[in-house]
Amino acid sequence: MTQTPLLEVQRLQVEFATRRGALVAIDDVSFSIAPGEILGMVGESGAGKSVTGAAVLGLLQPPARISGGRICLEGNRIDNLPPPAWQRLRGRHIAAIFQDPLTALDPLFTVGQQLTETMLAHLPMTRQQARDRAVELLTEVGIPAPERRVDQYPHQLSGGLRQRVVIALALCADPRLIIADEPTTALDVSTQAQIVALLRRLARERGTAVMLITHDMGVIADTADRVAVLYAGRLVEIGPVREVVHAPRHPYTTGLMGAIPRLGARRARLTQIDGAMPGLDSIPAGCAFHPRCPRRFDPCGQDRPPEAGAMDPHSVSCWLHAGSSDG
Repeated sequence: MTQTPLLEVQRLQVEFATRRGALVAIDDVSFSIAPGEILGMVGESGAGKSVTGAAVLGLLQPPARISGGRICLEGNRIDNLPPPAWQRLRGRHIAAIFQDPLTALDPLFTVGQQLTETMLAHLPMTRQQARDRAVELLTEVGIPAPERRVDQYPHQLSGGLRQRVVIALALCADPRLIIADEPTTALDVSTQAQIVALLRRLARERGTAVMLITHDMGVIADTADRVAVLYAGRLVEIGPVREVVHAPRHPYTTGLMGAIPRLGARRARLTQIDGAMPGLDSIPAGCAFHPRCPRRFDPCGQDRPPEAGAMDPHSVSCWLHAGSSDG
């Protein structure tokens, strides 16, 4: 996109310290997100999606640490901030939506109390103003009868309504960036569609940048503007969602797309990617995907392919495309 990026992640590396040495969980990953853009981040469990999100949120806990690269928000570097600065930044400028709303909400406080306390912590307003704003936010995220729901406790709401409250909580201080980590996984299909539509609308109307982390390529196809595909902590493909979905270049992305059921498709069975994601202590040499790749050839098991470039609209880290001019 031509807009100046709101978030820039440059050659990010995250390590886990162990007795046998450091294990690399995120290896030289670069991407950016523009205002109002939804970047989907997809991959199997263990690909590094949530670790990347935690690094951007400043929520990595020992033994994990950022060992290389830079994270910049609106041009300012944030990966090296001290804890007090992170506390001011998180919630106000960067917010999170997590998979399980029951763990994100305090069962001892009403929905309204949690929303108002968050606003009072970050914004100059009175308690009555915060409560009024809480009702407005509940209305904005599509919760019916917000004047009544604001005084209810999380256990009195359905799973879909709780997830909407979590989204309202993330919006309290009008953040510029939202990290949504598997926000639809625990929901039924119809509620998933509603949450997806809500995230799209918020990005368009508020200009909020969204990093949507999921293992579900169907959700990505319905929601994101661009998609980044991670495998074993490496970025293997990134590009506009339509191009990546309909014309994937990396064999791993092709496998992910082949595993999505399609209405009207006459296939006896879905595509299966043989093997499993390697552990951090057993990532193979060369391209990490090569032991599972049906199109591997000589360089794949020996040399790591060039990184997927952050500057190219659609780029791929694969020896099949290493000599092409478009990625």
